Amino acid sequence: MRVVVAMSGGVDSSVVAGLMQAAGHEVIGVTLQLYDHGAATGRKGACCAGQDIHDARNVADRLGIAHYVIDAEAAFRKAVITDFAESYATGKTPVPCVRCNQHLKFGDLLGLARDLGAEALATGHYVRREQGRDGAELHRAADAARDQSWFLFATTRDQLEFARFPLGAMPDKAEVRAHAASMGLQVADKPDSQDICFVPSGSYADIVAKLRPDAALPGDIVDQDGTVLGGHQGIARYTVGQGKRLGAASGRVVTEIDAVRRRIVVGPRGTGSRRVRLAEPNWLIEPPGAPFRATVKLRARETPQGAEIDAASGTVMLDTAALAAPGQACVIYDGTRVLGGGFIV
Repeated sequence: MRVVVAMSGGVDSSVVAGLMQAAGHEVIGVTLQLYDHGAATGRKGACCAGQDIHDARNVADRLGIAHYVIDAEAAFRKAVITDFAESYATGKTPVPCVRCNQHLKFGDLLGLARDLGAEALATGHYVRREQGRDGAELHRAADAARDQSWFLFATTRDQLEFARFPLGAMPDKAEVRAHAASMGLQVADKPDSQDICFVPSGSYADIVAKLRPDAALPGDIVDQDGTVLGGHQGIARYTVGQGKRLGAASGRVVTEIDAVRRRIVVGPRGTGSRRVRLAEPNWLIEPPGAPFRATVKLRARETPQGAEIDAASGTVMLDTAALAAPGQACVIYDGTRVLGGGFIV
């Protein structure tokens, strides 16, 4: 079949293109240029700009497949970068990778794949797509250390039916690199992308300050009674659960970000709540009408914990109290399967 492969210029998506071609499919590689070419040129650990576009093109040439570069900077700025800055300015902690997957890779790019007459869109994400009784299911990757299912919770059922994830069953990254070497791809030893792709300086707060200067204004660090304990240099530098950059309030953690008064509220370690409210829910199953038991992750790299989920009200009751950062995702699992999730409010 005809398959569009999202090629970022890294080893993962390059191997996906090679595997799809080896399986006998007609492969079309598409690279989305997401942010300023000049800012990323020569920077290691980036993706979708600068050298990475050249790497994707070289891989396509090596494999003998068609390759197109799509200028998606305007869409990326609107859906990801602007949302990123606005979230920090209002006291939230955004997840730009979720927004990018949601709006660009499985939104605009998937639509382009369909326009090109493709029957599938393949990406280098480390997740498994399994065919269940009621359609495609999203599962955690075989390599738990690289699992990206948390970042794909917003993928819709229709998008999941169209998507393919060839790397999800691989046991580790070493096998992926071995495939790349066997294909003769120059990116076989290329370092993985790091941190936030569109922050060439490595300081996300600088990006936020340019777009929302108010998020970089100084303010007070206070305890839960409102007593001033110290000062900060911008709410964009903090997230709920953080224990760093607290000065005289060190030893505590951030429990709330009061964006209106530019206050960072801190409390004792171990502070938390069992109730979590969700917005923008996405379900990969028919949401149950009655509350049900499952496991949830409030952060990408934490161990799932038990909870009771009420889909109708959009609330999650955790078995163990935790600090849930507004703007992050709460992803709901049944074993390895992703059932759905939403953004924490």
